[in-house]
Amino acid sequence: MNAELALERLLQLCVSGDRMATRTFIEQVQRHGMTSTRLSQELYWPAMQTIFRMWRQDQLSKLAHQYSTRILRMLVDQAQAGYEQSSRNGRSLLCICGGNESEDLAGQLCADLLEASGYEVFFAASGVANDELLCEIGQRRPDAVVVFAAAASDAPRIRHLIDTVRTLQANPGMPIICGGGVFARAPGLAEEIGADATADDPFAVERMVRCALATPRMTARTATATTTASVSNRRRSAVA
Repeated sequence: MNAELALERLLQLCVSGDRMATRTFIEQVQRHGMTSTRLSQELYWPAMQTIFRMWRQDQLSKLAHQYSTRILRMLVDQAQAGYEQSSRNGRSLLCICGGNESEDLAGQLCADLLEASGYEVFFAASGVANDELLCEIGQRRPDAVVVFAAAASDAPRIRHLIDTVRTLQANPGMPIICGGGVFARAPGLAEEIGADATADDPFAVERMVRCALATPRMTARTATATTTASVSNRRRSAVA
């Protein structure tokens, strides 16, 4: 099945709000041999990106946007049950995301893929205060934190969380990986706000997590030095 044509059809169904027709269409695609992972990679994620972009550019009505995000949520939920599950690797991750529903959906897809890759994932989604997240990091001590965000307005809060985690040494040496639209649109932003790695999409996030955990963890002294380094003009402008 031609993935480009399938994506075009999926977008039409999402915007229309026709849940039954969407399920029937996905069943047809699966009968052509497309696995749940391929569905997420070749259809669901590109559909999310297109819907998010059209919404930001005022090319979708509120109704069409809500139809689309809720149908995509249904599909992502269904796909998770079909992912091939890797053996548990003994590593845990705390995943958070930006504040709007589109980011929450992308964050869920990211968390589902990471869990299928063998990680124990705690998906806090959005809206949790930084002090609560800091407490959770200190108590649960995850091996890494993953932040998935699409909006530029998320950057200051993410920067504050990273700075606080480093300054207070809530979990010394713990890598923080950032992914999502805002980091794709602003190259270098993730590094400027103190993240250890960045990725454009949920599939690349999994690779970045694996790479980050394969390298030696920073010492507490290095982590502290990271937070006290001078802030460049580019960082200031990126998160202003």
